[in-house]
Amino acid sequence: MTAHQQTTLDDLITPATSTPEAAGEAEAILAQAQELFARLDALPEDDRIDTVNRLRLALREHSPLKDQPVDCVIWVPAEDVEGNAYNPNHVADPEMELLGLSIRQDGYTQPIVAWPVDGDGDSARFEVVDGFHRHLVGKSDQEVRAAVRGRLPVTIIGADRTGAPDRIAATIRHNRARGAHAPAKMADIVIELARLRRTDEWIGEHLGMDADEVTRLRTTTGIAEQFRTREYSQAWEADPRAGVPEIFAEFDDELGPAS
Repeated sequence: MTAHQQTTLDDLITPATSTPEAAGEAEAILAQAQELFARLDALPEDDRIDTVNRLRLALREHSPLKDQPVDCVIWVPAEDVEGNAYNPNHVADPEMELLGLSIRQDGYTQPIVAWPVDGDGDSARFEVVDGFHRHLVGKSDQEVRAAVRGRLPVTIIGADRTGAPDRIAATIRHNRARGAHAPAKMADIVIELARLRRTDEWIGEHLGMDADEVTRLRTTTGIAEQFRTREYSQAWEADPRAGVPEIFAEFDDELGPAS
């Protein structure tokens, strides 16, 4: 980056309404940070990446925008980021090749959205919510893998919501928001959420569907699936009279005695 470009960027991020006192304090903070960054440059590369991650996480705690996941992107070892089994978005081979080319040529311009699912600190592992195919490229494309030092750019959401229904719903919302989802797989997702005891109302609200769409997706899997979430007693006996309309009461003798 040239000095002219740096100046232009500095101008863009300097608030025009800042008071002279606040501007002076900001400059002092930046000057002290630059001294620390010089020490950072002396660290081995992997240690430097890990330290920058920790700095970003620490800075996030002081950011007025810390509730926005994209406010903090960290570089996580690729082996610590796992795909999920419920992504209904399928990318054809030509599009996957184009995605790989895009990342090789332009780098990662979007982070992978993930949930923490195990451990913390250096032992943390993450499950992909959005960016499944970007995560695959980072793992399988050797040129990309070398460029990002075997790591993946991750922004973390829902650290306090680790239940499967929440993770599934977040993935579907990301896909549907950009019009990328496979209806057949969506039906499976709806049924799975129903099996996890989520109501049609919950499913519609969290997946951005109206009641008719939820019902239609349920129906595509067969009528038996409509009743998977119903609870029945484990102890029951068949009554031959059950469900027989009153108009057929004269045939009671043929049905036999009720027990």
